[in-house]
Amino acid sequence: MKAIVFDNELKLDTNYTKPEPKEGEALIKVSLAGICNTDYEITKGYMGYVGILGHEFVGVVESVNSKKPEELAWVGKRVVSEISYGCDEPDCEWCAKKNYRHCPNRHTLGIWKKDGCFAEYMTMPVKVLFEVPQNVPDEQAVFVEPLAAACEITEQLHIETTQKVVVLGDGKLGLTTALALNAQNLDVTLVGKHQNKLDIAKAQGVKTALLSEFKQEKIYDVVVEATGTASGFETSITLTKPRGVLVLKSTVATGKELNLAPIVIDEITVLGSRCGQFAPALRLLKNNRIDFKPFITKTFSIDDAIEAFEANKSKESLKILIKM
Repeated sequence: MKAIVFDNELKLDTNYTKPEPKEGEALIKVSLAGICNTDYEITKGYMGYVGILGHEFVGVVESVNSKKPEELAWVGKRVVSEISYGCDEPDCEWCAKKNYRHCPNRHTLGIWKKDGCFAEYMTMPVKVLFEVPQNVPDEQAVFVEPLAAACEITEQLHIETTQKVVVLGDGKLGLTTALALNAQNLDVTLVGKHQNKLDIAKAQGVKTALLSEFKQEKIYDVVVEATGTASGFETSITLTKPRGVLVLKSTVATGKELNLAPIVIDEITVLGSRCGQFAPALRLLKNNRIDFKPFITKTFSIDDAIEAFEANKSKESLKILIKM
């Protein structure tokens, strides 16, 4: 089969061995996949990963290695899957809660110990599969993983409808987060540097503001940092009201000195937020609460995968998809 593989260099392998599902796993024919910034970071050495890249996809189950009727029933269904699955050992508290993303012995699709979805076929345990509603097209379903990550905020934190929320950063992460919070009827403002990206959120009812024109006041109950920059983190602190919550949605890695005194003085809660559950994200898509079509910059064939990764590097690109 064809597969996009990283092994010190990115390449399209046209003769990669088709995977065989283990017991309890499904063989999935991938239809569409999305390039994430994590995929790009892996090509620069992140996680030391070697193998097939990709973790955002939608596909159809071709077979299941199981004798259980409830597992065999997945054959023929259009699916997405959580990106991590755990060890399922009896003493693993994370697997007991089905919170596989924190299992210390987890496998993570296209990131850690598990070949990803940038291939014609892939396998995943049926326990992490989710059926895609009929009214949700592939071009929407492929966004379930990042949307689930955005929905994670309200799983971790109860936000009152009367509270004021601001999201900093108008990249894919910030846009998706603002749209997800807005779809849950919260008072959210998206702040960024690019009017064309802010307009995507504005068209779907989100309040927006250019950073250069935004009045920075300590009036926000919840501030979501989605810029991934030290300056964005510093700005987040200046916007969070005393006893407010600062949500770190991006990984801010910097050697710059940061003044954290306001966090103590204003008794700010800092909340790290990563992956999320797929069911709430699929409900938002099923109910047409979010439209991801404006995110799609271009769709490439798997034969043009290297070109797709080059296009993803452009600051003008928002989301690059690969059709299998």
